[in-house]
Amino acid sequence: MELFYHRSGQGSPLVILHGLFGTWENLGATVKSLSEHWDVIAPDLRNHGRSPHAEDCSYAAMAEDVLELLNRLNIEHFSILGHSMGGKVAMELALTQPTRTDNLIVVDIAPVQYPHHHDKIFKGLRNVQLSQINSRSEADKALQSEIDELSIRSFLLKNLVRSEDAGFSWRMNLDALEKNYSQIAQAISVGQYTGPTLFIKGALSNYLIAEYQDEVVKRFPKAQVRVIDQAGHWPHAEKPQIFIKLVERFLGA
Repeated sequence: MELFYHRSGQGSPLVILHGLFGTWENLGATVKSLSEHWDVIAPDLRNHGRSPHAEDCSYAAMAEDVLELLNRLNIEHFSILGHSMGGKVAMELALTQPTRTDNLIVVDIAPVQYPHHHDKIFKGLRNVQLSQINSRSEADKALQSEIDELSIRSFLLKNLVRSEDAGFSWRMNLDALEKNYSQIAQAISVGQYTGPTLFIKGALSNYLIAEYQDEVVKRFPKAQVRVIDQAGHWPHAEKPQIFIKLVERFLGA
């Protein structure tokens, strides 16, 4: 599967992976900042953005997609940064390709199985009757029945595209993501990565909590954990300057 990707900057390769319902553009500010020191490769993961769709949503499959992209670009060694679902893909890739992964950065996610907590988002997305809406504001109104937060609705609506021939559609593969959500919620593969690892947590987020610490250390024995105060699940967007400084310090800009 040939992933769509954005590439910018120069230096050592750094792969940046977005989270569920996202695209590389959601990390655009991070990509721009880190491109000052690194050769940044930011793909859209399968079933997201401009990348191909597929039924399989497993982390093994998503990590293999990224590996195929790196092979196609003749990149042998790389650092990798992933947020949320992208963080799990990054962990999967580091575990399966430890000799090629120079550094691992995981943003606000643990290597564990999570309960299903996107049901309201899926329900809200299904409330958007694509064949009947005439504007993005109508789509936003349909989402409001399930999703109160404007920031989350705005994030989701970045997936809404319009063509002259077919009207509105979701760029993401909503059917596959909803049908196979159990794969997205699952833990990553067994194994251990002993390379340099940084976990970044938003202090207000409940994704990377104390009860997951033992699993993190067992799988990533060299893990450092840094907490960004007054940030939630999107610390790269909520506290970008602090986030970039942590990443640059870890990677040795």
